[in-house]
Amino acid sequence: MITFDAVTKTYPDGTVAVDNLSMEVPTGTLTVFVGPSGCGKTTSMRMINRMIEPTSGTITVDGRDIAAGNPVKLRLGIGYVIQSGGLMPHQRVIDNVATVPVLKGESRRTARKAAYEVLERVGLDPKLGDRYPAQLSGGQQQRVGVARALAADPPVLLMDEPFSAVDPVVRDELQIEILRLQGELQKTIVFVTHDIDEAIKLGDRVAVFGPGGTLQQYDAPARLLSNPANEFVSGFIGADRGYRGLQFKQANGLPLHDIQTVKEGEIDALSLVPGDWRLVTRDDGRPYAWLNAEGVELHRGGSSLYDSTIAGGSLFATGGTLRLALDAALSSPAGLGVAVDDAGQVIGGVRADDVVKALERQRRST
Repeated sequence: MITFDAVTKTYPDGTVAVDNLSMEVPTGTLTVFVGPSGCGKTTSMRMINRMIEPTSGTITVDGRDIAAGNPVKLRLGIGYVIQSGGLMPHQRVIDNVATVPVLKGESRRTARKAAYEVLERVGLDPKLGDRYPAQLSGGQQQRVGVARALAADPPVLLMDEPFSAVDPVVRDELQIEILRLQGELQKTIVFVTHDIDEAIKLGDRVAVFGPGGTLQQYDAPARLLSNPANEFVSGFIGADRGYRGLQFKQANGLPLHDIQTVKEGEIDALSLVPGDWRLVTRDDGRPYAWLNAEGVELHRGGSSLYDSTIAGGSLFATGGTLRLALDAALSSPAGLGVAVDDAGQVIGGVRADDVVKALERQRRST
């Protein structure tokens, strides 16, 4: 457990970066520090490994006052991930990952062997270990950064806006990956972000920081959305917090509607009128894209399948949340979200009005 007890950080010019912070980060949880620029969230995190020293107050990790020990030894026992990975460009990937174990006294041979295993754990091909960071994509570099932080198996992991420098698609993949890793490893993670959606998606608990380095609310994501502590928290979350809250409600009992599907070889024989839609599926039953009357004519005229169809937006996997179901329905050009099973095969469609009805049923039952 990480405990902040009346911690304050004041700079020589009188600026208060963190003001009387008292909170506990439970062992084995992922806690997110979120807030606007200059609110003290990053300063608070960096005081955990003494990259920044507090002006007053006490920080303990598993009951030990961090100020009482050697700061270098403290940092070697805490994983640290930053934007863009923070990799050393002159070293191969495998040596970047092995950095901390080597600094702690392990032989390079032993550290490298373990590093290859960690690369696999974060979803990278071990063959990438022989490359240099510049030869990797941004997402791969960030995974290497996570691997380096995990290489020495630290109980505590600090992540300072690690995914803010990658594109939205890669960011979503990395978020899913960190949740998977946390499910396996159960580290005590402090994750800093300015993105409330990322905070709600990742955090077991979320600490919202405000002006003057003050802690405005520290709560579970669902409670943060349903019961913001004050106007600042409510404004920071945004007026659409009800929509965000759908991700905590399971889509149990949501009806699935029939979807008329078609294979590419059947398109030219179709007779569609404006407003009609067909879902083009691959040979294995997975969805490809939507087709309308105009698309049929384009395909008959020699256009490719890609040019004849319209992308279908997100998919709703069985067992998902009401938010995923609503996203699928609203992003579909046909107004019918595509539902798939665990194998990714089409099993039906979901409608936005059914999501609203399901939400009303859940409200009445509580």
